[in-house]
Amino acid sequence: VQLVESGGGLVQPGGSLRLSCAASGFTFSSYHMSWYRQAPGKERELVAFIISFGSITNYADAVKGRFTISRDNVKNTVYLQMNSLKPEDTAVYYCNARTMASGRTIDYWGQGTQVTVSS
Repeated sequence: VQLVESGGGLVQPGGSLRLSCAASGFTFSSYHMSWYRQAPGKERELVAFIISFGSITNYADAVKGRFTISRDNVKNTVYLQMNSLKPEDTAVYYCNARTMASGRTIDYWGQGTQVTVSS
């Protein structure tokens, strides 16, 4: 199982980035996908969520109206389009895949990609 994030980097306030997370080794279309982030000294927090077939999404209040999560179940990839970036969006962003099987929660995580918003 692999989740490989890409697309992070340094961007000025007000700029945009698009993160990608390529999945392999499991049935991607059966998993709900999320983006989390963790800033230095803070706990990891949920940023955005999309269900397995992509018809329902949810966002943290801090990113509503600025970030958009989407998925391509053919390419086995989930995306996070981030617009109007703010310095407080600076964090390591992690991709998460989750499903339930036999009453257990199964979680897979990527290695993370750094997003830095600074002038």
